[in-house]
Amino acid sequence: MKWCCIIPCLLLLSNLQGQEQPFPETEQQLENVSENAENTEPADDSWWQQLEYRKTAPLNINNATAADLMELQILTALQVNQLLQYRKLLGNLISIYELQSVPGWDIPLIQMLLPYITVATPTLTRGGLLQSVREGKHSVVMRYSRSIENARGYLKKDSAETGYAGDPSKLMVRYGYRYKNLLRYGITFSKDAGERLLSGAAGGFDFYSFHLFVKKKGMVNTIALGDYTINIGQGLIHWQGLSFGKGGSIMHVKKQSPVLRPYSSSGAFYFHRGAAVQLVKRYWVGTFYISHRKLDANVYLNPVDETPVVSSIQTSGYHRTPNEIDDRGALKQFVYGTSLNYTNGNASGGINMVQYHFSLPLEKKNTPYNLFALSGKQHANYSIDYSYTLKNFHFFGETATDSRSHFANIHGLLASVHPKADISLLYRNIATDYQAFFGNAFTVGTTVSNERGLYVGLALKPAAAWTFNFYTDIFRFPWLKYRVDAPSSGKDYFVDVKFQPSKYTEIYSRYRTRQKFINQKNDTNALEGVVPYVHRSWRTQVNHRVSKNFTVRHRFELLWYSSETATPEKGFLAFFDLFYKPLQSPLSINMRLQYFESTSYNSRLYAYENDVLYYYSVPVFYDKGTRYYVNVRYKLNRQINIWAKWAQTIYNNRDSIGSGLDEIHGNKKSEIRVMLAVTL
Repeated sequence: MKWCCIIPCLLLLSNLQGQEQPFPETEQQLENVSENAENTEPADDSWWQQLEYRKTAPLNINNATAADLMELQILTALQVNQLLQYRKLLGNLISIYELQSVPGWDIPLIQMLLPYITVATPTLTRGGLLQSVREGKHSVVMRYSRSIENARGYLKKDSAETGYAGDPSKLMVRYGYRYKNLLRYGITFSKDAGERLLSGAAGGFDFYSFHLFVKKKGMVNTIALGDYTINIGQGLIHWQGLSFGKGGSIMHVKKQSPVLRPYSSSGAFYFHRGAAVQLVKRYWVGTFYISHRKLDANVYLNPVDETPVVSSIQTSGYHRTPNEIDDRGALKQFVYGTSLNYTNGNASGGINMVQYHFSLPLEKKNTPYNLFALSGKQHANYSIDYSYTLKNFHFFGETATDSRSHFANIHGLLASVHPKADISLLYRNIATDYQAFFGNAFTVGTTVSNERGLYVGLALKPAAAWTFNFYTDIFRFPWLKYRVDAPSSGKDYFVDVKFQPSKYTEIYSRYRTRQKFINQKNDTNALEGVVPYVHRSWRTQVNHRVSKNFTVRHRFELLWYSSETATPEKGFLAFFDLFYKPLQSPLSINMRLQYFESTSYNSRLYAYENDVLYYYSVPVFYDKGTRYYVNVRYKLNRQINIWAKWAQTIYNNRDSIGSGLDEIHGNKKSEIRVMLAVTL
């Protein structure tokens, strides 16, 4: 028999915490992404939409492909390969409990997967276009939010000052239709705070998005029309989806995603608009795409010949002020490309190309750190990527070049060296003058350029209740960077300890120290010098399920910031979360009470917050104050759900919050968000 011991399946703690939310490891990744990008607003919720879909249509493990498993973004490349090899060797699984027999799969991993997978006898999907159109599900999501206190941009008391064109309301409406993974179409409308709605010459919503996604058997496997995303290799030339980097999960350093995905989020930048097709022939998969769209850009006249050039491209999608409105759609972008992939057994390889054509030449501000920035009206990237699994070792990587023959490399290894020990290695060498417009790779910097580094991670599970994660990342920047006027280097060390004494309690504690360089003035020299600074933090969090209905969570975090020429700074954050979710009740609630204190913005802290469905926020906290929020979900019936969130931050030592047009008079900032989700 291929059965091993079968034990009762445990419920995943984080899936009983009252609100739909990512896993604890994902929360840490989202906090790290926000910290690196200084962006607290979600731009792409496609991954979350996919997880919610899998709750209603679980993925059948017995016929799931590698692409299906990767789309969950829960499994590592090794774990995906181990399941496929197990299935190839022993046949279809006969029970969900048999997953414990798959090498590299443990109970915590299976618990995370349980809401999204099933084990069933594979069935052949039949039916034509008419069935796809008739038997799918319609969904409508409407989300409204606004800040209660009006910022200066909305008051417009001074007639000499131009404020925001619209009101403080944020609105998103999304309609979608889905029949399994075979047919998807939908449309999204959104308006950001400060943007005009249904008035004036630019009436209507500020952003519109449409997608049609068809999959079928045969050589022409997938057709995409409208908005879609392309994710290639390790992100050296092209990656538009949600991307994680360093975080609590040591083995998730490899980027994994289907190359072609429909786009239905409200972010206004990281997607293509046009058409794409995916062809499949035995071991070969070819993806071909073409896109034409307008980008927001700042245009000025070159003082030399007075021709229009683009100094910067705006990615926020905001159209609130006269300058932002003038930038809207000022640059036309035409893109086409292809990705040809070959997969046979444990080996995979791909050849990729993307070409860009702009209606105006790009010419960034003439500063030393912009010396190698993307410029001109045309650009291209080419790459080869690979992956290969040999027993418990998984090798992966990508080598890329741009149209000016500048090179970039990422190569990595995932290894299960012992049933209780895993290792990850990732080396990157990206030329100073390499550029990729939609590049999004494993880098410390915000762009895929000017970086060399080596990452080493180790995960240990010495006992069932204990998990240890360690990583070291040593890197250097051969050329100047923004706010760093000299070549520099840095170090990043991370230690994470997780203890789960029972299925009701989980404790984790982590320590992280980072050293980088930054421009900074001192008392003896009026000019800025490049000096090292050290950023250290220690965080401890406890998750405890008190009863079937109640779960509590506590976090404490200390932070230290120091540099050679500035006074050392400190930060502190603590919060208490309460989750209430009766198993048979339509009502669920979670709430947070938080205190924070820091010396300045240098010693700021971040904390992931639960929110309405498909939305998350990772606010930044500095100075001194308290914050609280309450989330409520009410399930009217099987088709209709309502979410609401109220949040408020109160500062102890401020008379105003924010700056410029976002400045609020007073020491309080409040926000309300409401969402309605209907599925038919």
